[in-house]
Amino acid sequence: MENVNDITMAFSEDGEDVIEELDKIIVQKGVWAVILFRYQEKNRKTGEFMAPKASLRRYQKYKGEYRKRDAVNISKDSAQTLITVLGKWLEEGLLGDSEGES
Repeated sequence: MENVNDITMAFSEDGEDVIEELDKIIVQKGVWAVILFRYQEKNRKTGEFMAPKASLRRYQKYKGEYRKRDAVNISKDSAQTLITVLGKWLEEGLLGDSEGES
């Protein structure tokens, strides 16, 4: 993909959707892009889509194309921990802005 907005987690195999992208938030753009996806995978035995999941993925633009470099799948418990800790850090002023300033 040349444009960060075109990156998707949706995936089909033999004409059948096996990963359905439900939502995405572009957290960071640039040579290194970070995207948070909400998606669901199809259960191969039942053919039904399973409960939604979240994945935070990092892409690097290399020779004009974005390539996935890292991925962290986020469970319900992990998401709650992140929300709690980041909220606390923000309230306490323990995080600077994106430019590294206090």
